[in-house]
Amino acid sequence: MNYILTTENLTKIYGQKKAANNINIHIREGSIYGLIGRNGAGKTTVMRMISGLSKPTGGSYQMHGEHRFGVGVLIESPGIYPNMSAEENLRLKCIAMGCYKKEYVQQLLSIVGLSDTGKKHAGSFSLGMRQRLGIALALVGDPKMIVLDEPINGLDPQGIVEVRQTLEKLRQEKGITIMISSHILDELGKLADSYGIIHEGELLDEFSIGELSTRCGQHAVVNAPDTNRALEVLHNAGFEQIEVDPDGKIRIEGAIDRTCEINRMLIGSGVDVKEIYVKNISLEDYYLSVTGGYNNG
Repeated sequence: MNYILTTENLTKIYGQKKAANNINIHIREGSIYGLIGRNGAGKTTVMRMISGLSKPTGGSYQMHGEHRFGVGVLIESPGIYPNMSAEENLRLKCIAMGCYKKEYVQQLLSIVGLSDTGKKHAGSFSLGMRQRLGIALALVGDPKMIVLDEPINGLDPQGIVEVRQTLEKLRQEKGITIMISSHILDELGKLADSYGIIHEGELLDEFSIGELSTRCGQHAVVNAPDTNRALEVLHNAGFEQIEVDPDGKIRIEGAIDRTCEINRMLIGSGVDVKEIYVKNISLEDYYLSVTGGYNNG
């Protein structure tokens, strides 16, 4: 598997607090990697270290192959000049990096959907437009990977869609690897194809979207007043992968196509069934099961 970035026991300590502790991340080339965690979990700390903005206390990170120094960064708020247009902001960044050409600036504006902003000052842009300008600034120099910290935080629905479409376009048309952090799991689930869950400075899990489906998938849920009797009937019928959730509902793995059969069986055995249905496990469900709590971010 071709990785563009890996970390080995990456650690950052502030005083007595381990903001990031022995983080081992593996980001595949051409992927969109979602770093999941509530506010204060350590997402920004990790991203600042791999972007070279903060020195690790311990461990290391490595960019692989020809991409060793090609990282664009948007961490926290975009660094834009509010009294300048989008084009002028990009021109300054390009001059500073020694790659200014008018057509190059226009190309970047087109990529992020800001070609029609003309001389409008960036200070009057919507939050979504400012975020897209920040992404354009991160693209100066043609990096093979960009690191984006909470780029959809605070955006309205339209702004979220615009940023998501921009990132999908970058990956599909430019082959750019994207690392994005967020605590808005519903949106991240529509975008990323691999994930890392970070909680209280620890990387708890790392998985692809395919692995998430395998780990979580779907299961049948039975809500019966007499839980013990229902469990007895199900066990006698050969169902082995059964758990009782904290709310008393029975979860049956590998039985999503047998709900009618299960319903008939329980009723035929004298067990009342209040409800039976198939539940899809979401990214948020899995995150909560791994962290053992609710996302406060």
